[in-house]
Amino acid sequence: MDSGLTTRPHGDADASPGAIILARHGEPALSRKVRLTAAGYREFWARYEVGGIVPGQAPPDRLRRFVAECGVIVSSTRLRAIESARTLVGEQVFDHHDVLIEAPLPPPNFPSWIKLSPRIWGFVARLWWWYFDHHEGQETRAEAEARADRAAALLIGLASGGGNVVVLAHGFFNHLVGRALKRRGWRLAESEGYKYWSMRRFERG
Repeated sequence: MDSGLTTRPHGDADASPGAIILARHGEPALSRKVRLTAAGYREFWARYEVGGIVPGQAPPDRLRRFVAECGVIVSSTRLRAIESARTLVGEQVFDHHDVLIEAPLPPPNFPSWIKLSPRIWGFVARLWWWYFDHHEGQETRAEAEARADRAAALLIGLASGGGNVVVLAHGFFNHLVGRALKRRGWRLAESEGYKYWSMRRFERG
């Protein structure tokens, strides 16, 4: 399948901006086949945030082609994002940016008899964080949205010379960056959703 991208000369100040491809990292090396209390989920998320991906994963061929054609590849500073990018570029040097890390997921303080899977806890925690400003002293929704706007500005700058930019980062924060890109005049040209290794491609205008 053709990737649909045209290689542009990177660094040409007169070129039209390249595309920005927001990709989610690969599958993390932390089993979700457990049921946890709120306290247990806090511990689970802390481990998730510092862990890498399941070894031996093969990124989709299409994502490999996007990377092969891009001018710049960057990742967040989380290990799962760095390892995902490393599977695509080998020993090639690429930048890691704190501004691209995932937004926090502190769970609401439900009673200890309530035990949920990490997937359900993630949904509930994001709901409480988004609508009820439940952040437990961590980054708030407003702060995360402001950070997403800074991330969008960074990526637009990287794409300004005409080369496509591939970002290996995180599902929800990629969503926030996409919203910020749209506010800055970029459009979603293609989406594979938010599953592991999925991509969403944005173009100017």
